[in-house]
Amino acid sequence: MEPSLITAPALEAVLRELQRREPLFHHPELGTTRRDFEAMTAADFWEIGASGRRYSREYVLSVLADARAGSGPIDVWSTTDFHCRQLGRNVYLLTYTLFQGERTTRRSTIWEQTPDGWQAVFHQGTVVED
Repeated sequence: MEPSLITAPALEAVLRELQRREPLFHHPELGTTRRDFEAMTAADFWEIGASGRRYSREYVLSVLADARAGSGPIDVWSTTDFHCRQLGRNVYLLTYTLFQGERTTRRSTIWEQTPDGWQAVFHQGTVVED
């Protein structure tokens, strides 16, 4: 389905803005430092990884810092099937499919538009089995 068939037409601008921010933490133009990642996430951010494990904001930020310290270029992944739904005042659910080589996951992020910009509140990845 086309995103416009699921995403309400009034949310198309929000969809485009959030789409350019995903996959979360993988857009160097939005920042690569711990401070940048802190700004991208709400203070009570947490996620459920594709493994099913729950991760706190602090854990995610420390893993990102360690990964960036010795990493080369950021992996290039492809995304498709973006959809957006408003959950509350300035709160939106963004869903999409992420292709990481042989691995396909369905992703969801809850975003909040704050006076300081967009912040991720929650993120989840689920592996798609054949």
